[in-house]
Amino acid sequence: MSMPSRQPASASAGALSHIYGEVRDLPLAAPVLPEAAAGQPFRQYICDACGYIYDEAVGDADSGLAAGTRFEDIPDDWYCPLCGVTKSDFALYEAPSIDALRAKASRHAPVWNAATRHQAGVVIVGGGRAGWQMAEALRALDAALPITLVSACAADVYDKPLLSVAMARQLDLGHLVKETGTDAARRLNLRLLAHTDAVRICPDTRTLRTTRGNLRYDHLVLAHGAQAALPPALPAALCWRINHLGAYQRLRAALGDAGKDVVIVGAGLIGSELANDLALGGHRITLLDVMTQPLARWPGEQAGAPLLAAWQDLPILFKGGVQVASVEKLGGRYRVTTACGQRFAADEVIAATGLATPPRLAQSAALAWNNGIAVEPMGLQTSAERIHALGDCITVNGQASRFIEPIARQARSIAAAITGAAPVPYEAKPTVVRVKTTTHPLTLH
Repeated sequence: MSMPSRQPASASAGALSHIYGEVRDLPLAAPVLPEAAAGQPFRQYICDACGYIYDEAVGDADSGLAAGTRFEDIPDDWYCPLCGVTKSDFALYEAPSIDALRAKASRHAPVWNAATRHQAGVVIVGGGRAGWQMAEALRALDAALPITLVSACAADVYDKPLLSVAMARQLDLGHLVKETGTDAARRLNLRLLAHTDAVRICPDTRTLRTTRGNLRYDHLVLAHGAQAALPPALPAALCWRINHLGAYQRLRAALGDAGKDVVIVGAGLIGSELANDLALGGHRITLLDVMTQPLARWPGEQAGAPLLAAWQDLPILFKGGVQVASVEKLGGRYRVTTACGQRFAADEVIAATGLATPPRLAQSAALAWNNGIAVEPMGLQTSAERIHALGDCITVNGQASRFIEPIARQARSIAAAITGAAPVPYEAKPTVVRVKTTTHPLTLH
């Protein structure tokens, strides 16, 4: 199945391109593509918000754009498959040659050396999209600024939305990583502390305590995201929570190649996308939710009803209006029981019951809290001096926005505040949501 190109690129025109990712992502064998019109080679266009690249030669099959569709022929109501911004947010993109990429990479000498080790610089907590976008934005404004990125995982760079469509698109798990954390750190000249947990913030001494020792900071940026929220009836030890690449890889390994019975609790955006994708992968899905239709935060006629109709030929059983009371392990399988007494057997149970910001770091620094780390729009500063935050862990006026599109704008706002550049106030905007249920893709407002 053909798929849109996922070449790594910067989220803004001024940011550095993903050098190592672009070199590695060249195809091993040239795919069969339509021939370009004489004298008019196929072009690529980059999304300014998330870095997704639309390749005219490949098209966007999920949106009904056949290979060879010219960018100017795309309808104006087409949206970025990853973050949902409009066609007007794309710009012409010219990929640098391999020689140019290698030459640029060779010019990067590590910034973090003996001469700069005494400088505290900027410490970023979080190795996901928000953390790397923050590093990109800072490096675009200051080539010599010492940056340390602390990540509880390997901090590999990947597109999280692809986790919801990997089976339907027959994506090899090894190809989900666009750039290793080590390569990204080398490219951006920063120090990466992978597999390191941030434990406590001491604002008075500007120190971050980690499992690998204490780090001083001039500015601290929290980009550690949110965690899956688990109701008491869903024990963490018995339920999968798919919020990052590592968990998804382990789930795929547990599912194996044979069809399995999977119960997914929660029929919101993530639960519905996973149900669709796993069903297309040959698994039998039971989808449970307290609401009577999936995607209940949107009007039923816009989302729930058409999605249920599209699922009629898939092995997806949706049970709405039910509350899970317990999950038990019986031998090598699980039993999920609802409050009304219904029972469902499963080989695996997935919790897709919403997200919540982990409060530990914020509480250690006594940061203001409002359904997440409260930040103000001008520079996304927290209630503590020199501490900023962005991404899934924040709220602006009490509102969270756990989507891709705002992250690049948030990073640019913080980078301007930290480096003393012209202020770039962050503006919360209504988000267009692309539901990646490939059986029936939806665009919701």
